[in-house]
Amino acid sequence: MSEVRLRFAPSPTGFLHVGGARTALFNWLLARKQHGTFVLRIEDTDVTRSTQQSVDAIFEGMKWLGLDWDEGPFFQSDYFPVYKEYIDKLVAEGKAYKCYCSVEELEAKREKALAEGGKPKYDGTCRDLPPQEDDGRPYVIRFKTPKEGATTWNDLIKGKVSFENAELDDLIIQRTDGTPTYNFVVVIDDVTMKITTVIRGDDHVNNTPRQILIYQALGAPVPVFAHVPMILGADKARLSKRHGATSVMAYRDMGFLPEAMVNYLVRLGWSYGDEEIFSLQDLIEKFSIENVGRSAGVFNPDKLLWLNAHYIKTGDPARLADLLIPFLKERGVDPAQGGPDLVAVIKTLQERAKTMLELADGALFYYRDELSYDEQGVAKAFNADTPALLTALVEKLAALPALDQANIEFAFKELMAEKGIKLGQVGPAVRLALSGTTASPGIYEMIEVLGLEQTKKRIERAIAVLAK
Repeated sequence: MSEVRLRFAPSPTGFLHVGGARTALFNWLLARKQHGTFVLRIEDTDVTRSTQQSVDAIFEGMKWLGLDWDEGPFFQSDYFPVYKEYIDKLVAEGKAYKCYCSVEELEAKREKALAEGGKPKYDGTCRDLPPQEDDGRPYVIRFKTPKEGATTWNDLIKGKVSFENAELDDLIIQRTDGTPTYNFVVVIDDVTMKITTVIRGDDHVNNTPRQILIYQALGAPVPVFAHVPMILGADKARLSKRHGATSVMAYRDMGFLPEAMVNYLVRLGWSYGDEEIFSLQDLIEKFSIENVGRSAGVFNPDKLLWLNAHYIKTGDPARLADLLIPFLKERGVDPAQGGPDLVAVIKTLQERAKTMLELADGALFYYRDELSYDEQGVAKAFNADTPALLTALVEKLAALPALDQANIEFAFKELMAEKGIKLGQVGPAVRLALSGTTASPGIYEMIEVLGLEQTKKRIERAIAVLAK
């Protein structure tokens, strides 16, 4: 295993969303490609918004996508004493200081700076105060940002990025209640966990110079950074709930396969020639962070649907059967309680289904004894000649040596030759009798999967309906 160490560090304030899942995926792929270590860290310092439900949802989403982790999960809330040690160290070394300015004073400073055409940043009132005795006054602790020079890094995606230090204010690293702030604890975690590469969303770009200065103040190695462009909706606005589902698990519930989601997410910004279809193993071999584009990815539900249809069409029917059972149970069907073999059923449906929901809906007729017939189909397919044709067909099917598709096709051809008809004069009636609809799998396939007894039962019921 190499010394490369990457991490995914979500905040447990909601579900694993599409953007977070893509960030996790990029980190995971690079760790796997470089034989490094992938660390999962839960950034739960926001105690009021962090929930166990969100933590569980993050775990569930990552496991569904197949993104396993080598170390963790680590929870920031377990490391408050460690953060305190580092804060005290910076204060002792004169690299951080206590700020006694009240909220009202800070607001007045901001308004004055804006009125004078400046930036509303802290003016450094307490920066050079001599050490104060503890008299009970509330204070925060600020990091002493250098006033001169610039903070620069070579971003693996954005290239060279630079911020003038004079543009940065003295960052609060400890609140008045003694809790550390996000930008500080992130650095401490990455230092103590020996993270070498940080891949995250480009909404963190403005945090990066502040964090780099803290690394340098601690004398710690600065990791390599890569800031991934955001994901936009079709209207080029940042992806949000108004564009549809943003939770990864919502897509599972909508009938999407994890491999389709992974394939789609990685292509939101990354490319490898003209290739569109990638297995997880393909991605591990071919992924490189340098091939992530600088422009934002646009979320296209139609493209995701196309990929999902591909993975259903080419998927292992046995695996699809296992995944389909919960969707069928939601519809009141349990294949274990009887009916045709579910794997055989899926083989007749997967060519046309785009989602697991469509697959489940398409499979229902196989397991329901009582079918309601499509009214328009009845008007077109059922007529005075239908009962005799269906009766003759059942006789021919019953006489077959084996009920496979080749023999079934032979029985139909024999019937058509004897009656002087074409398939269109009997096929639609058989389809309606077996499935209740005018759109179903192939007739020969359905008869083979249903078996002779169920086929006969359904055709006889259709004849009885016709007789009424």
